[in-house]
Amino acid sequence: MKKALKIIGIIIALIIIALISIPFLFKNTIKDKVRYAINKEVNATVDFKDISVNLFRSFPQASVIVDELSIITAEPFAGDTLVFTKKLSLEMSVKELFKNASEPIAINQIKINEALINIKVDSLGRFNYDIAKKDKTSPTPTSQEDQGEPFVFNLQDLEINNSSFVYNDQVSKTLIVLDSLTISGKGDISQQQSEVTLEANSRISMGLDGIEYLTNNNLSLNAVVAIDLEQQRYTFKENTGYINQLPLTFDGFIEMHENDTEIDIKFKTPNSDFRNFLAVIPQTYAKNLDGITTTGDFTVDGKVKGIVNDTQIPTLNVKISSNNASFKYPDLPKSVKNINLNTSLINTTGMVDDTYIDLDQLTFTIDNDVFAAKGNFKNITKNMLVDMAVNGTLNLANLSQAYPIQLEEKLQGFIKANVATNFDLQSLEKEDYEKIKTNGQATLQNFEYTAVEFPNTIQIDEAQINFKPGTITLDKLNLTTGKSDVKATGTINNLLGFLFTNQQLKGDFDVQSNTLYVNDFMTQAEPTATDTSNKEEKTGTPSSSEFKIPSFLDARLGFAASTIVYDNLSLKNAKGVIRIKDETASLEKVTSSLFDGIIALDGNVSTKSETPSFGMKLNLDKIDIAESFKGMELLRSLAPIAKALTGLLSTDLELNGNLTSDLTPQLNTLKGNALAEILNAKVNSSETKLLSKLDGALDFIDLDNLDLKDIKTALSFDDGKINVKPFDFEVKGIKITAQGNHSFTNEMNYAVSLDLPAKYLGDDLGSTLSKLNEEDLSNMTVAVPIGISGNFDNPMINLDTKAAVKQLTQQIVAKQKEKAKDKIVSKGKDVLSNILGSNTPKKTLLQ
Repeated sequence: MKKALKIIGIIIALIIIALISIPFLFKNTIKDKVRYAINKEVNATVDFKDISVNLFRSFPQASVIVDELSIITAEPFAGDTLVFTKKLSLEMSVKELFKNASEPIAINQIKINEALINIKVDSLGRFNYDIAKKDKTSPTPTSQEDQGEPFVFNLQDLEINNSSFVYNDQVSKTLIVLDSLTISGKGDISQQQSEVTLEANSRISMGLDGIEYLTNNNLSLNAVVAIDLEQQRYTFKENTGYINQLPLTFDGFIEMHENDTEIDIKFKTPNSDFRNFLAVIPQTYAKNLDGITTTGDFTVDGKVKGIVNDTQIPTLNVKISSNNASFKYPDLPKSVKNINLNTSLINTTGMVDDTYIDLDQLTFTIDNDVFAAKGNFKNITKNMLVDMAVNGTLNLANLSQAYPIQLEEKLQGFIKANVATNFDLQSLEKEDYEKIKTNGQATLQNFEYTAVEFPNTIQIDEAQINFKPGTITLDKLNLTTGKSDVKATGTINNLLGFLFTNQQLKGDFDVQSNTLYVNDFMTQAEPTATDTSNKEEKTGTPSSSEFKIPSFLDARLGFAASTIVYDNLSLKNAKGVIRIKDETASLEKVTSSLFDGIIALDGNVSTKSETPSFGMKLNLDKIDIAESFKGMELLRSLAPIAKALTGLLSTDLELNGNLTSDLTPQLNTLKGNALAEILNAKVNSSETKLLSKLDGALDFIDLDNLDLKDIKTALSFDDGKINVKPFDFEVKGIKITAQGNHSFTNEMNYAVSLDLPAKYLGDDLGSTLSKLNEEDLSNMTVAVPIGISGNFDNPMINLDTKAAVKQLTQQIVAKQKEKAKDKIVSKGKDVLSNILGSNTPKKTLLQ
C-alpha cells in the first residue's frame, strides 16, 4: 500500500511538473505558429508584446494569451492601425500544443479585451483590410506545409469586451462608430449547421455625408442565429434589438456569396406606444421615462431586401409614423400635444444615389403655439436636394417647461417663421445663390439670452428677416445688453450655407448705437485652478474678461455711434467700417472725437491665435495732453514726461504688437514709430520727479515759466524701448537738443545738451566775464551736457557745469588774446602809417 501511494505521489508530482513546464517548453512553438501564420498570409506589419501559455486556468484545455497584438497597414494606408487588441486569449486542447508549425491548431474559445478594429475605404474605393498576400507567380501548393491552414475553429464560446469598431467609407461618405462594444456568443459552430446565442451591447454613432443621424446612442441585441456554413447563410430567429430604449423585433437572413451579400430583413416596433419615440432620443436628453404620460402611437416598420456589392445596396422601405400623440413629463408644467409624424426612408432601385427621405408631415403644439414642417431630401449621398417648408410659432421659454432640456443658457422669446426653400448643397458650397429659391419671413420678438460667458443678458426686442430668391435681408434688429443699445439692418448672403454647411456667415450690415460699452460684449475667461487660487489670495477679484472675434463671421459692418466706452475712454461721434473675417477685425477710416480732439485710425485686430495681436495706424489731431495722459496707458508709457504738460498735441503713430485677453496692448511687444508735435504747452515741473529735480539743477531756467510751441519729435519702438531721435527746441534764448530712450518699465537714458549763453554762468566765472563787452557777452554760448538716467520715479541728473565753465573760460581767454592781438596789430598799423606819412628823413628816424 505504501509503495502504491508512493507511486501515485510520484505520478502526481510528475503531472504537476509537466503542467508547470509545458507552457515554457511549448511557448516558442506557439510563437513560431503565430509568426508562421503572419508571414505566410498578410502584407502588413504585425507585432505583439508577448505570448504566454497557461494549463491551469481551464485544464484540460490550454490557454494561449497574446498581449498587445497590433496590425499596421502598408501602402496605400501606410501607418494606419487596422487592428489592436490589449489581450487575445485562445483556448484549445493540450494536444494541439504538440503539433509542428505547419499543422493547423483547432481553436475552441476566443476572448478579446480592449480591441480596436478600424475599417477604412478611401476615395478610390480601396479597402485597408485588403492585406492578404497576392503572389500569382508562386507554384501551386503541394506539400502539407504549403496547403495547411494555420488555425481551424471549433468555437464553443466567443467573448469580446470593451472594444471599438470604426467603419469610415469615403466613397459613400459613411461613418459608423461602435464604442464600448461587448459581445458574448455561445454555440458549436464546428458543425455545418448550428445555432448560436448572441448578446451584444454598444454605443453607436452614425453619419452620412457629414450629417449625424445617431450620436452616442445605446445599441443592444439579443439574438438566436442559425448558421449554415455550407451556404454561408445566417438566419435571425427570436431576435430583439434596442436603439436606446426603443425595442425592435426583426427576422430574416444574411447570405454571403462569392462576390456579394444577399440581405432580406424585416423589422418593426413590437408595440405602437408613443413612448417608443422618446426612447429613440439619447437618454442624456430624454432623461428618465418613468412617470411620463403619453397618448397616441409611434411605429417603425422597415424592410431591407437585396444585394450588397461594390455598385448596389438593398432596397429600403422604412416608415416612421405617429398620429395625434402627446407626452408630458411628471415634473414639468407643460405638455407637447397634437404630434403628427409621417416620414419614410426609401430606395426602390438598389442604387445608393436613389435613396431619399420623405417628410410628409411633422406638426406639434405647445400651449397655443403650433409648429409644422414638411419636405423631402433627395440624392442624399451626393449633392443633396432639399425641398422644405416651415410654418409656425415657438415660445422658446416653453421648450424647457415641456421637455427636460438642460440648458446652461437662459432662453426666452418668440420665433415666428413662414419659410419655404429649395436648394442643393453644391449651390450652397459654390455660393451660387441664383439656384437657391427661398421665400418667406422670420421674426424674433422679446428674445432674451443669458449665459455665464456674457456679463449681461442679451435682449432683442425685435428682429425681422425677409427671404427672397437670392437675397436675405435683415430688415430690423433692436438689441440691448447692459448699458449698450444696437440697431442694425443689412443683407445676409449665405444664411442657408451657414446653417447647412461649414461656411462662415457672410453679410453686409449697417449698425447704429447711441451708447456702446465694449465691456458689455466681453466674455468671461475661465481661470485655471491655479489662477483662481492666486486671485483669491491676492485680490479676491473675479476672473478677467476676454474678447473673441467670432470665427463664423465674414461680414462688413458700417457703424455710427454717439458714444463708445472702452475701459476709461469715451469716444464721441464714432463712425467707420469694420470688416470681420477669419477672426480678424479690420478697421477702415474710423474717426471719433477724443480728448477734445479728433482720432482717426486704420488697422486690424486679430484673436485667431492664442495671443491676440494688432497692427494700427493712428492719427491724433489736437488732443488735450493732460486728458490723453489720464485716459491712455499707451501715451503714458510713450511719454511719461507728458504728465507735467498742459496743452495740445498732435501725433501720427504706426505700431503693431500683441494684446492681452481684454485687448490691451502688451507694451513690451510693441514695434513701430511715431511723429509727435506739441502745438503749445505749459510745464508744471512739480508733476514729475524728473522735471522737479531738473528744475532744481538748472537754477538759470524756471521750467514752470516755459511755453513750449511747435516742437516736433520722432520716436520708434522696439524690444521694449522707446527711442527718441534728436530734436531741437528753444527756451528763452537757450537752444536745447535732446535724444535718448526709455523702457516701458520707466528705465531711461537720455542726453540733453544746452547751448547756454555765457551770461548764465556769471557767478561761476566771476571777474572773467567782466572782460567781455555787451556784444561779446550776448553772442558767446557754451554747450552744457546733461545726462539723465535712472527711472522716472528716481531720476539721476548729471550736470557738468565745471566743464562748461572751463570751456567758457577758455573761450573768454581766447577771445581776450584775439582782442589783444588785434590791438597790437592795429597799433602797429597806426605807427607804420605815421612813418610812411612823415617828411622826416629815415636816417634821422633810425637814429
